[in-house]
Amino acid sequence: MWLVGTLLVNERMLETYVIARDRFLAPTGKMFPSVGRIHMAPFSDEYLFVEVANKALFWQQKNYFGVNLTPLHESAFQGYFSQPVVDAFDPRLLVAPATYHVLDFAQMKEEDLYELDIPLKFTASVGTRVHGLACWFDVLFNGSTVQRWLTTAPGAPTTHWYQLRCVLAQPLYVMAGQEITGRLQLVAHSAQSYTIHLTLSTKMWGPGAEQGGILQTSSCKLDLKEPYYRMSQPQAYAMPQEPQPQQFIPTQLQDVHIQADDLDDTDLIQPLQNLEAQLP
Repeated sequence: MWLVGTLLVNERMLETYVIARDRFLAPTGKMFPSVGRIHMAPFSDEYLFVEVANKALFWQQKNYFGVNLTPLHESAFQGYFSQPVVDAFDPRLLVAPATYHVLDFAQMKEEDLYELDIPLKFTASVGTRVHGLACWFDVLFNGSTVQRWLTTAPGAPTTHWYQLRCVLAQPLYVMAGQEITGRLQLVAHSAQSYTIHLTLSTKMWGPGAEQGGILQTSSCKLDLKEPYYRMSQPQAYAMPQEPQPQQFIPTQLQDVHIQADDLDDTDLIQPLQNLEAQLP
């Protein structure tokens, strides 16, 4: 498992894994792991968004020991939002069931890892602000008699890899039942990692929605090589009755869905309070 990096593909070690397969794997040999899946779901986290945005406040100072820093504010603001956030979060922050992209290590070619182009389509379970896309992965150890999954999903025991979140500088507003579409592109670069291109859009909903198109679109470009290692554990959310921990360890190759009951508590989505006063 030392061949796996953050978001499964960081450090581009999987290419070495595929090359070693072609050179050394016997015809009847097995690969461990044999399959990897990148899971994705939109999330809402007002605290994280404000935390990232507030990092740029330092650059709004007009007289920092006689130096006007404001010309650098915009580039600093964009720079902080170009860092994927690596931490562990509560799965109840997800606003739609997750989808996934499969990497079959037994069949794929090295060139397949140079660029991953993943279409996205979700249906919002709650009305809220979408602050970006949350990602995690799992891998399959397919033995002769037993299958075992190693998962890095939110709600499962935290691993060395945590989870990863791409935060949008411009959040999207969604209503329950509204469709969220987009695209996630991972493009390999020479620093042994990937450039992440993320676009999320919301479509019209309700009566006559089939006649409408895109309402909002937000995009970001991030460098997987330079993440923000937040490394926090999930926050303790106050609830009338604490549910049993959600398990994300599937026994067969199928999607991992967030239970709807975990997404209905609107108290978990913190409302926007005076955000304009905190942002530039």
